[in-house]
Amino acid sequence: MLFEVWAPDAERVALHFVSPHGRAEGDEVEDGAAGGRVANGALTTGHAVATGYVPTGSVPAEHVPMERAPGRAGWWRADVPARHGDRYGFRLDDGPLLPDPRSVRQPEGPDGPSAVVEHGRFAWRHAWRGRPLPGAVLYELHVGTFTGAGTFDAAVERLPHLADLGITHLALMPVCPFPGTHGWGYEGVAPWAVHEPYGGPDGLKRLVDAAHGHGLGVVLDVVHNHLGPSGNHLPAFGPYFTETHHTPWGAAVNLDAPGSDEVRAYFIGSALAWLRDYRIDGLRLDAVHALHDTRARHFLADLSGAVDALATHLRRPLFLIAESDLNDPRVLAPRSSGGHGLHAQWNDDFHHSLHTALTGESQGYYADFARAPLAALAKTLTGGFFHDGTYSSFRGRRHGSPLDRRATDAHRLLAYAQTHDQIGNRALGDRLAAGLSPGLIACGAALVLCAPFTPMLFMGEEWGARTPWQFFTDHTDPELAAAVRDGRRREFAAHGWRESEIPDPQDPATRNRSCLDWSEPEREPHAALLAWYRTLLAVRAAHPELTDPDMTRTEVTYDEEARWLSVRRGAVRVVVRLDGEGTAEVPGSGGRARVLAAWPDTSYITGAARTNGTPDAVAAGPGGVLRLPPGSAAVLKEEE
Repeated sequence: MLFEVWAPDAERVALHFVSPHGRAEGDEVEDGAAGGRVANGALTTGHAVATGYVPTGSVPAEHVPMERAPGRAGWWRADVPARHGDRYGFRLDDGPLLPDPRSVRQPEGPDGPSAVVEHGRFAWRHAWRGRPLPGAVLYELHVGTFTGAGTFDAAVERLPHLADLGITHLALMPVCPFPGTHGWGYEGVAPWAVHEPYGGPDGLKRLVDAAHGHGLGVVLDVVHNHLGPSGNHLPAFGPYFTETHHTPWGAAVNLDAPGSDEVRAYFIGSALAWLRDYRIDGLRLDAVHALHDTRARHFLADLSGAVDALATHLRRPLFLIAESDLNDPRVLAPRSSGGHGLHAQWNDDFHHSLHTALTGESQGYYADFARAPLAALAKTLTGGFFHDGTYSSFRGRRHGSPLDRRATDAHRLLAYAQTHDQIGNRALGDRLAAGLSPGLIACGAALVLCAPFTPMLFMGEEWGARTPWQFFTDHTDPELAAAVRDGRRREFAAHGWRESEIPDPQDPATRNRSCLDWSEPEREPHAALLAWYRTLLAVRAAHPELTDPDMTRTEVTYDEEARWLSVRRGAVRVVVRLDGEGTAEVPGSGGRARVLAAWPDTSYITGAARTNGTPDAVAAGPGGVLRLPPGSAAVLKEEE
C-alpha cells in the first residue's frame, strides 16, 4: 500500500505502524457501529480520546523511513504492506507520532493514530443514480441529537419518517472528528475522516446507503474555513494556515499564500472523497465568506469545477451549496462569466424577513427587516436578496448586489424558517415553537414550503418540536472548556442575560436537552402540525407551479397593517394571516379556487365546507375575497 504525506519543511519523515496491545495475526474483525479491532478477546470501539499520541497499551510495531517523492516537491512516500484497520502515523524529524493529515479514520480520536480504511470492502446494497437539487426538500439534522443514541445507525431507524413526510435529501451537519463525544461538529479536525462515536466511516456509509434505499439523497456539511482549536495537527506538516488573513477563528486557511497550491488540493481532495467514497450527493460549504482568497481564480471556482468533472465521471448529479452572507451574485454565477459556479446557497435574507414577520424581533441584524417585515418578505420572494446594495444598519454600510432573477433559477436559493445557527446561537437555543402559536408556525411552514426556493427544515420542525437545540461541547482540554463556557456567558451578558441563565456547553445535560423527543408527534398540537407539513409537501410535489424555477413568475401582495401576505405562483396562491384582531379581507382574482390545503381547516373560507384541508373544497365568495382569522393559512388553485 502506498503511503504519502506532504511535509515540505521536514528533513526526515518516517511511517510508524502501531499495534493494539495483544492483537495476534488474523485478529482483525469487521467494523461494528463504531468500528474496532480485537484486543485481548474484546472489541475495542475507540470512542475515547487518546491522552497522548500513542494509545495506552499500544507499542510501536514497525518503523519505515519514507523517501522524497520524485517530481513532487515536499512530498514523501513509502510503499509497504498494510491491512484494513492497521494503525499508523508519521514522525517528522524524529518528533512525536502524528495522525495522517488525510486520515480516513481516527479510532481513538483526533490525537490518536490513524487507521487504514479500504473503501472497497463495504458492501453497498442499493444502486443509486443520484437525486438532483431542483425540486428538492432538505432536512437539516445533527447526528448526535437527532436521536438519543446519537449514532448513524440510530438515525437509520428514523428514515421512514422522513420519506413519508416528503423529504428528498438529508442535510447532515459536519461529521469529521472532534475531541470528545458530543459537539456541533464545526470544531472538527481531520477533514477526510468520520467521527468515531457516530459510527466511523462504515457507519456513515450505512446511513447513506439506507437513505438511498428510501429514495433520499444526502448532503454533507463540510468546513473548509477553519479547523477546531484542539486536535489540529496540520500546522506541523506544512503551511496549511497563513497570517496573511485572519478569521474569527484565528489565522486563515492558506488559499493564496506560498504553499497554497497544495492546501487547495488538500481541501478539494477531501470534498471529492465524500462524494466519491461515501456516495454523498452534495456538500454544504460552511461560511464561504471566511475563505480568504486573492488569487485570480477563487478556490470555490476550482472546487466547483472539480465537482462538476466528478459528476460527469460518476454519471450522477452532484452539487455544492454555499453558506454565504455576502449577498454576492458571483457565488452562483457560472465560472465562464467569472463566477464561482456553485450550485446553490443559503438565503439568510429570507429567514430574517420571515423571522421578524413571525416573532416581531428587531435586535441585531433583524433591525432592517423588522421595519416592514412583510415588505421585506415580498422583496426576497420576488428578488432573492433583501440587501442587494441597500444600507445595512447592522454592518454600517451598503451590502450586497442584485441577483439577475431572469438568469438565476429560484431553486438555487435555500429558504428556511429555522436552522442550527438560528436556533443554537440564541442564548437558550429556543425554537420558534417555544414562543409562537401553532397557527403562526403553520403560516411560516406554508411560506417556506410554497416559496419559489428550495425549502429546508431543521430536524423536529415538522411537528413544532419544543425541545431546545443548545450550544454544547465536549472539550477534553479543561482550559479550553472553561474559555468556551466563560466566553459564551460574557457574550450574552452583554445583551442583558444573567450568566446563570446561559446553559453550560460542557454540561452533558445541555446536549441531552437538545435531543429530539420522538414522543412529541403523538401528541397535540404536534400531531396536527405534522399532518400540516405532510399536506404542504404533498401539495408541493403535486403542483409544478410550486417548483417552477422562474423567479419572475412569482407575484406577492401584502398588507403590513392587516398582517396578511399572498404569494401567487401561476395558478397556485398561498395566503397567510399572521396575527391581529378580527378577520382580514384578502382580495382574490374574482374567480373560483380549489382549496389544496388550509390551516386550521376550511371553515373560514366563504363557500367551502369544513374539510380539514382536503383538496375538494371551493372558495366562491364575492370577488373571490378570503376572510382570514389570525394564525391561518391557505393554499388555493384557481379553476379555469
